[in-house]
Amino acid sequence: MFLLEFARSPLTVGAIAPSGPALARVATAVVPRTGAPVVVELGPGTGAFTGAIQRRLAGRGRHIAVEVNPRFAQRLAARHPGVDVVTADATDLAAVLADRGLRTADVVVSGLPWAAFAETDRRDALSALVATLPPHGALTTFAYVHARWAPPARSLLRSLRSRFDEVAISRTVWANLPPALVYCCRRPIERGR
Repeated sequence: MFLLEFARSPLTVGAIAPSGPALARVATAVVPRTGAPVVVELGPGTGAFTGAIQRRLAGRGRHIAVEVNPRFAQRLAARHPGVDVVTADATDLAAVLADRGLRTADVVVSGLPWAAFAETDRRDALSALVATLPPHGALTTFAYVHARWAPPARSLLRSLRSRFDEVAISRTVWANLPPALVYCCRRPIERGR
């Protein structure tokens, strides 16, 4: 299914295969194991990170998955009935949260294909998600090692560093195909100060 959806819309799917369990463990490590956090998953696709988030939450908090592809969203909702799956664009995150009586998310785990985004689309999506994070909020997203030095990946890292006080880069997750690394971004910087 993943390959078929990539063939239909390569710029919104962004990869020919879903992320693996090793990458999921690293990308979701920021999800708190205590309390009742609001966790937003952007671009969950077929759910490579969804199960890992659900295991970390263990029935606590809220897990909202925002997927632009309706076929992926339908499949994800069927496989994970405890997840609030929404078919929407990442730029609509504030409205998605507001529809659920929420203003912020404690954690955003992103599987968005940033390298496939046009610069304006990347900027708009990042601005939308940063606007929904409180001062203690965190974002994780990933990049493929082979493309790390390409202009879109370098632009993404610059954008993250301009929007967060801390951007930590994980060790390479060699067990993923292709190998990847995770950006863990903490303490969003308020715009306009």
